[in-house]
Amino acid sequence: MKNFNELSEREILALAISLEEEDERVYADFFEGLRQDYSGSAAVFNSMRKEESEHRRRLIELYRQKFGEHIPLIRRQDVKGFVQRTPVWLIRPLGLDTVRKQASAIEVETRRFYERAAARAQDASIRQLLDDLAQEERTHEDRAEELIEEKLHPDVKEDEDQARRRLFVRIRSGKPVVDGSGQAG
Repeated sequence: MKNFNELSEREILALAISLEEEDERVYADFFEGLRQDYSGSAAVFNSMRKEESEHRRRLIELYRQKFGEHIPLIRRQDVKGFVQRTPVWLIRPLGLDTVRKQASAIEVETRRFYERAAARAQDASIRQLLDDLAQEERTHEDRAEELIEEKLHPDVKEDEDQARRRLFVRIRSGKPVVDGSGQAG
């Protein structure tokens, strides 16, 4: 493990790319896990997945300009100070409250990473991108609320509330809960 303060700008960008890839995959998992019972909320997470993909694209573009084509694999577990997350595939059934809490935690952690990384960056273009991404992460929680308002019309919210109640009853009654893949959980 390496201390965050020991990372070079090249390593910070490589880690940022890895974090965005991971967040994108987490949101894709949220989408997949929710789409059967909570299609409106699933659409929100699919939109957030697309935003994370765009962040990754911008980071890769700047990395290529500064350091070339090879991006070393640096992951959160390689750097001291990152919170360990419970993998999404271990959380079944995937509930709305759990997903929303995890999404909020992801956005806060990522924002803090970008703020710390930007403060350490010496290169102006790297600092600018990291500052921009920190600001975008700040607005993601607001964006999620906007997406919920946009995609979760009252009738969709009611359908999702009914699905949540059905799921709760299945769990309480001891009936097997089947996830989106058809597998009992």
